[in-house]
Amino acid sequence: MTNPEDSPEEIEVEATEVFVDEQPIELYKVLKIGNLVNGGGEAKMAIAEGYVGLNGELEQRKRKKVYADDIIEFNGQFLYVVCDQPITEPEPKSVEKKGSNKQKNKGNKASKPSQKPTAAKQPNEKQAQRNAKTGRHSIKF
Repeated sequence: MTNPEDSPEEIEVEATEVFVDEQPIELYKVLKIGNLVNGGGEAKMAIAEGYVGLNGELEQRKRKKVYADDIIEFNGQFLYVVCDQPITEPEPKSVEKKGSNKQKNKGNKASKPSQKPTAAKQPNEKQAQRNAKTGRHSIKF
């Protein structure tokens, strides 16, 4: 005899597909893209308070990396993450020694006045692409 509590229960749910342009992507960003929250602060609060599930388990890390085929649950709604891009990990930041800049700039204080760049920012020319199936725009972070 098998105990039904020993085997994982399989549940079929209807999930909204969320298309992302890169993976991994942080959990709170997926909640924003999927329109389950109004903003990043609300998403982070919901995650921290334990209202968000990732792949059937409670997740309380706001910046948890989410990949394609992951399922996110929040407030009785489900999101299915879709991404056609390969996984890319960010390069580690280079660490400088704290005292290195003091040595270089010691004799140059009076010789060069500090100048702020005056170049005007140019508007971003990239247009958001609209998904023909859902009518939603993709968002890049």
